[in-house]
Amino acid sequence: MTAPITPPKTADSERIVDVELTDEMEGSFLEYAYSVIYSRALPDARDGLKPVQRRIIYQMSQMGLTPQKGHVKSARVVGDVMGKLHPHGDSAIYDALVRMAQSWSMRIPMVDGHGNFGSLDDGPAAARYTEARLRPEALAMVQDLDEDVVDFVPNYDNQLTQPSVLPAAIPHLLVNGASGIAVGMATNMAPHNLVEVIAAAQYVLNRPEASVEDLQKIIPGPDLPSGGTIIGTEGITDAYLSGRGSFKTRATVSIENIGPRKTGLVVTELPYLVGPERVIDKIKDAVGSKKLTGISDVTDLTDRHHGLRLVIGIKGGFDPEAVLSELYRLTPLEENFSINSVALVEGQPKTLGLRELLQVYLDHRILVVTRRSRFRLTQRTARLHLVEGLLVAITDIDEVIQVIRASDDGSKAKERLREVFDLSDEQAEYILELRLRRLTKFSRLELETERDSLAKDITELTALLASEERIRKTVSTELSEMSEKYGTHRRSVISGHAPAVAPRSSAPQKDLAIADLPCTVVVSALGRASRFAPSNGALVLTDKRSAHDAVMAHIVTSTRGRLGAITSAGMLHTFHPSDLPELSSSKPQWGQGIALSEYLGLSREDGDILGVIALGSDVPFMLGTAAGVVKRVSLADLGDKTHQSVMTLKDGDRVVGCASAPDSHSLVLITSAGQLLNFSSGDVRPQGLAASGVAGISLPNDARVIFAGAVDRSVAQVVTVSGSSQVLPGTESARAKRTPLVDFPTKGRATSGVRAHAFLKGEDILSRAFAGVSPLAMGAKGQAIALPEEVSKRDGSGTLLEGSITAFGESLS
Repeated sequence: MTAPITPPKTADSERIVDVELTDEMEGSFLEYAYSVIYSRALPDARDGLKPVQRRIIYQMSQMGLTPQKGHVKSARVVGDVMGKLHPHGDSAIYDALVRMAQSWSMRIPMVDGHGNFGSLDDGPAAARYTEARLRPEALAMVQDLDEDVVDFVPNYDNQLTQPSVLPAAIPHLLVNGASGIAVGMATNMAPHNLVEVIAAAQYVLNRPEASVEDLQKIIPGPDLPSGGTIIGTEGITDAYLSGRGSFKTRATVSIENIGPRKTGLVVTELPYLVGPERVIDKIKDAVGSKKLTGISDVTDLTDRHHGLRLVIGIKGGFDPEAVLSELYRLTPLEENFSINSVALVEGQPKTLGLRELLQVYLDHRILVVTRRSRFRLTQRTARLHLVEGLLVAITDIDEVIQVIRASDDGSKAKERLREVFDLSDEQAEYILELRLRRLTKFSRLELETERDSLAKDITELTALLASEERIRKTVSTELSEMSEKYGTHRRSVISGHAPAVAPRSSAPQKDLAIADLPCTVVVSALGRASRFAPSNGALVLTDKRSAHDAVMAHIVTSTRGRLGAITSAGMLHTFHPSDLPELSSSKPQWGQGIALSEYLGLSREDGDILGVIALGSDVPFMLGTAAGVVKRVSLADLGDKTHQSVMTLKDGDRVVGCASAPDSHSLVLITSAGQLLNFSSGDVRPQGLAASGVAGISLPNDARVIFAGAVDRSVAQVVTVSGSSQVLPGTESARAKRTPLVDFPTKGRATSGVRAHAFLKGEDILSRAFAGVSPLAMGAKGQAIALPEEVSKRDGSGTLLEGSITAFGESLS
């Protein structure tokens, strides 16, 4: 069996119209352009909403999704809007809904979203997973909508009606801004502060001749949801005058100590619509392409509780201000925002300045108040007419009943009521519909009260409609209520002028490192570090000696040099002088510096800082332990680590002293038993970092080394302080003596040395000892302790001190 053959269609069986291609293209393009411009991309200058936004807010209000009700699925909202009002796809509706719920997109969000509504770097969850309801501010947009304040137009299938514009008690367009791309035109408007916009609108309302210069005193510039700093006002002024202009926005960045030995840039606010991931990617690209140096790492610590926090680590020796300047140039930490204020006015797209935007909105609100007042006047007048008829009926209710009972039907009753009581059709009809329960004494009192209230309202509404000034005052009063109810403080800071920042181009990279200038680093005996730039190479000290004049280290270096702090745990922690506070060289006070242990982030396990050395020389440094072990370390063996072990210690041992130790110096070890050993530094060969050192001094079982250092034997002095092991430290009657080191003979390494102090009755140990050029001592409260001025023999017993010594240092005088 064969299939039937269908005959080919002829010209008579179908309708073919020949059309010129150019005519068809022109007509189709114009229809498409018209649809995009008027139905999709551009907001109305009156309520500041695009059609999809207007339809979402209106439909949600019709669904009863008020702030007092629970959230509903976003998919349900999208479905209702698409099925009844918006003839486009669900994705366009949901995207608009999401944007109205994002606090970083709109200065005053219209939708209260529940669930994942995305972020600046990521999109939202699907509509089936999120929920939404209106915010209180959105209710102000549809306020009084049921009082004939705006025209309603048919929806896309002529089965329903929708508002052509919302009453908009809030100036939405200026407050939340807008962006959209139409055909042959586009709009891009920045958000502003509600309080400022309303104040400017009231100013225009009272002074129609107001200039942009006057208005800019009230609205200095946009107020972006993300905050940040707006650089310069020239572009803003141009935009307010002509509707076109641009301005730069910068992130809010502070320079902070983000960890031990580490300075960082902390970003807490970003430019409008810039996300942290975008910034991080741009920084990584700039660092990877060698366009940007001085950055060690970038960490995003943003969370919902503390907000945005982007931490950019700065390498040691780099100027944070210079690095930040380059970040502004190369990354989205500085962005340009172009204003193009295009909106629909009376159905026509127009470019509007600030003055025009305010005026269009005010004209809309004046019309809304006028139409609302007319509607209310009509409603109250009609109601008063009915109430007066009821009062007539209640006055002679028996006759009313008799007339109704004597009538054949409702129409006869209505006609006779009109004739007998001189009523209108509406009054007669209303009386016929009256329930008997209303015919009480209380009902008459209620009706009389209602009549008086209605008469008062009608008088006020009539006076309002008769006076343009009173309508303007009503508009101003309602705007003040919105400002009080929904106004917030300004978030964006406006800088008065734009700094000279290089444009984003392939310009040669700047040197971001701190200038390598000569400086001197001083670490006090209390452990506070600071630096100063000597004036003409001279350091001026005050005549009055303080505890801070006793210094642990005094190093001539440069701002980009490397220093190392050695701890009692045998660890070396490196840092740069540029990170230390700079003091005046005329009257330096070392106590104003920073606590070096806190700056390095040291814990108790890390031990105490014993000394600071310069790492840029070829001179080895020495370490001496409580067990009598000494070690010399070559600086060439040190790497670039910020902290590393420089000596392997035995269990229970610890480092008690360190110093720069050239071969020309002598190593000095002083024990608690009162013995001193000094020998040439060259007798100890430098060892590697993992070595545990060599024997320095021979100790009896109950003794330990209390001082270890390297000094110039020819000029050094030795200070020893005797005490008792039977009393608490700091409570004994201490005796101290001062002796030149040359008085102590040199002995070989690993020997017991010579006696350095003669103990008197009740004394059995040395509690403190020090060897240096100009020894200074301080007490437990930081006070200076006077040492004996006279020189004693090496095995003398010393003189009584007037206080207990806590620490030793050297004088810089």
